Amino acid sequence: MAEPNTNSKKEVKLGLLGLTALVVGSIIGSGIFNLTRDMSASASLMGIVISWIIAGLGMTFLVLCFFNLSRKRPDLEAGIYSYAKEGFGKYVGFNSAWGYWISAWIGNVAYATLAFSALGYFFGIFEGGQNLASIIGASIALWLVAFLISRGIKQASFMNTIVTIAKLVPILIFIVIIMAAFKLNIFTSDVWGNAMNNNGLVWENLIAQIKSTMLITVFVFIGIEGAAVFSGRAKRAKDVGKATILGLMTVMSIYILVTVLSLGVMTAPELANLDKPAMASLLEHVVGKWGSILVNLGVIISIAGAWLAWTLFAMELPYRAAKNKAFPAFFAKESKRGVPIGSLLVTTVLIQLFIFIIFVNNAAYEFAFSLCSSMILIPYALTAFYQLKYSAKEDKTRSRVWNIIVGAVASIYAIWLLYAGGLEFLLIMTLLYAAGIIVYVITQKQVHAKKLFTSYEWVLASIFTVVAIYAIYWLATGGYQAIMG
Repeated sequence: MAEPNTNSKKEVKLGLLGLTALVVGSIIGSGIFNLTRDMSASASLMGIVISWIIAGLGMTFLVLCFFNLSRKRPDLEAGIYSYAKEGFGKYVGFNSAWGYWISAWIGNVAYATLAFSALGYFFGIFEGGQNLASIIGASIALWLVAFLISRGIKQASFMNTIVTIAKLVPILIFIVIIMAAFKLNIFTSDVWGNAMNNNGLVWENLIAQIKSTMLITVFVFIGIEGAAVFSGRAKRAKDVGKATILGLMTVMSIYILVTVLSLGVMTAPELANLDKPAMASLLEHVVGKWGSILVNLGVIISIAGAWLAWTLFAMELPYRAAKNKAFPAFFAKESKRGVPIGSLLVTTVLIQLFIFIIFVNNAAYEFAFSLCSSMILIPYALTAFYQLKYSAKEDKTRSRVWNIIVGAVASIYAIWLLYAGGLEFLLIMTLLYAAGIIVYVITQKQVHAKKLFTSYEWVLASIFTVVAIYAIYWLATGGYQAIMG
């Protein structure tokens, strides 16, 4: 088998603006436009506020992990993959790259679903975003994005920066109008939801509310690691951490304003029953039809940027992993323009197949974003674990204790997310990780590895296999209907 292409083509380097735009552009995609509806469907005002506090603190500490590791280990140029491999070995590193890659391209299906739902507002042929016309349209858009990226990383990054700026305009207009329409009596009409009854606060119901929002908050923050993924293409290593912090501060402010202020215009049950995209329906309720037009245009622009950014991410990480001989050699194949064309091609084909499979189901958007969120939990957790491990071995300095705390809090948050995600998606996640064993074995044979697995890696692979067998049984005996509604 051929070795990965490691020729010395000059890589395109990205500055702070380009890296920050990748972070913001990938985070603010489809999720924000349906965020009020998704959060309000199962949580009250206090449930939502507490969820944001948990998500905000958890993501802040996770971001600090990326920030710290990018400064102390700038040699680890593939971010999430590199951290897992360096900390826990080849097979765990592969699983981090594998899970992140699957999350990235499945997330694009969620983008496609909502994009064509928004287009359906203007063109009746796409109504609902999940019909034959939408499948054809999404397929055309998918290959156009792939063609744009194939022309060069720098051009694609510049386009993403422009689109990121453009997508923020309708969101900021929405926030200003909702602030003006805010009514305190609506905001305080049902603060606790089912978490409060005549006997007082029901903690079980409040915890259930918070758990129900966790995959949603993960989905809308996915992309926070974008600068770390592209750290190998950064002009300056220190820009990776700066871009990540700037991205988090920007999107956190926007998310909290959008969800909390909306509860001062409509009650949670009313928000939960809005059509997708919910932001459009809510703004139309306040200002009339032009509000819906503005937001639907924003959805289309926003998703175009996020789709581009996430295709870049889905292409880049397996490319970096292949150059480190952790993914099949084909993923490292480059075009004459220095684009990872092998990785781009495989990623695009898989998105296309998944569009065919999932677009015919009414729960396509919800399933895609939940599965996308579930698959990225392991890469996030491994980054937090490596931060903790690396900091524990550091020389005793003033910053060492703080770095250990950062790793510990981020690790606790990651474990909480795995628990809150629910058994259903944990089973599907394990099934997909088990499928990766085949790819890993092929890769190890390509590079003529002396041992496929170490002892503990055999144990891990065996656990994945056993749980995957149960997951197949569960899906075959009714689990599919449970998760797809």
